Amino acid sequence: MNVRPAEARDVAFMAAMLVESAYPPWIDPKPTPAEALTYPHSARYLRSWGRAGDLGVIAEDESGAIGAAWCRLLPASEPGYGFVAEDVPEISIAVLAGHRGEGVGKRLLTALIEDSSSHGVRGLSLSVHLLNPVALHIYEQAGFVRVGGTDTLRVMLLTLPSGRLP
Repeated sequence: MNVRPAEARDVAFMAAMLVESAYPPWIDPKPTPAEALTYPHSARYLRSWGRAGDLGVIAEDESGAIGAAWCRLLPASEPGYGFVAEDVPEISIAVLAGHRGEGVGKRLLTALIEDSSSHGVRGLSLSVHLLNPVALHIYEQAGFVRVGGTDTLRVMLLTLPSGRLP
């Protein structure tokens, strides 16, 4: 498996991964990636991908792309589910179903954290549904801590060495 920087050509795959990460299994039918990009709340994670502050990584094997992780700054007027602050990018991450449990998500998360830190990002946020204990465990192992959420959704924050958070 190889992990490389995300590029504009990856947006269609990233949209498919957005559907995997943003629409839980009990939502049936899930929107298509193209449909998800027409929904304002989903589209904010990828609209005009490649703008200042956008960072991402793609995991590939011999068959092609198998997972993606990216982060993006969102304004307070259009917060995501894991919004913490306008200067803290929010992560989106997903792995194709056939490749889960192989360490792909952990590799993607590690690569995105390293890339974000090297770009001077002070922290990363995300949201995770409590019915996804594997992802929650990976985030906790990486150093994310709970900063909010609900009974079913945890908002988590990772402070990076490049910056300080209150």
